[in-house]
Amino acid sequence: MFSDTHFHFHHLIERGLDGVEILSQLAERNTFFGLDIGTRSDDLLRRHVQLQETVSRLPENLREAADQMLYYSAGIWPDVDEIKNRTEAMKKLSDSIEAFADKSHLVAIGECGLDHHWNPGGADGRCESDFDQSVYEGERELFQMQIDLAKKMNLPVIVHSRDAFEDTLDCIKNMGYHKGIIHCYSYGKEEARQFLDLGWYIAFGGATTYTKKAKMDEMKELLRFVPDDRILMETDSPYLAPVPFRGQTNTPVLIEHCYHFVAQARGVLPSELSLTVDKNIKSLFRFENA
Repeated sequence: MFSDTHFHFHHLIERGLDGVEILSQLAERNTFFGLDIGTRSDDLLRRHVQLQETVSRLPENLREAADQMLYYSAGIWPDVDEIKNRTEAMKKLSDSIEAFADKSHLVAIGECGLDHHWNPGGADGRCESDFDQSVYEGERELFQMQIDLAKKMNLPVIVHSRDAFEDTLDCIKNMGYHKGIIHCYSYGKEEARQFLDLGWYIAFGGATTYTKKAKMDEMKELLRFVPDDRILMETDSPYLAPVPFRGQTNTPVLIEHCYHFVAQARGVLPSELSLTVDKNIKSLFRFENA
């Protein structure tokens, strides 16, 4: 139950969490799908080694279940250095994908996209002053290069879009490839409509649980608006832990709190939402016979 379509396992380990305990809990709960997300041009092979080494330390009766549920994406988050060196970065990304041995478990390109949220003191260190016209244009180009790679590989794209709706929509329309996820969705109903009309999936996570009372009706309307065949759930862990764990390090184990919140808004049981999400995962990632 309670698949997670977006987490960063290596960041969990960097924060001192017990990876064996996390994967054990997911396996014990018969989690269908967990997607470990790439953010750097050269991180895929390292992430794979780390996860496989962790799986090898699980109790023997849980190893197979853990191994079967774990999948990978490969992509470049819009970091300023990666943007400025995008041609080299894309070559590193392509080389790492070519060298990746477990190709049946590489199921998406990303996360990639646009980020215009300025928070110099935050984890991303995002400064508006870093984004002159050449960096803005380079960010769009890097995003579109990854969409093109996904198109060539016939894989979904995991899209990061923060405070950049119009540019994001413009880029994906330019590329004419509409297969993937708008991850950690942070826009409104009308923006969702435009993504949905093009064929994109919408993923919700812990941030939905932070909604202020004045905005709760609007949030519930959005959560009900996304149709059953386009909704996905994620943690984006170690970030955005859901209420009542806000401010703590998030993990895929906490995904159930996101499911409970969204299911309540949609007027269904969490178990029903779980089945819906798993059906969408099978469709998007081509597990139709799973």
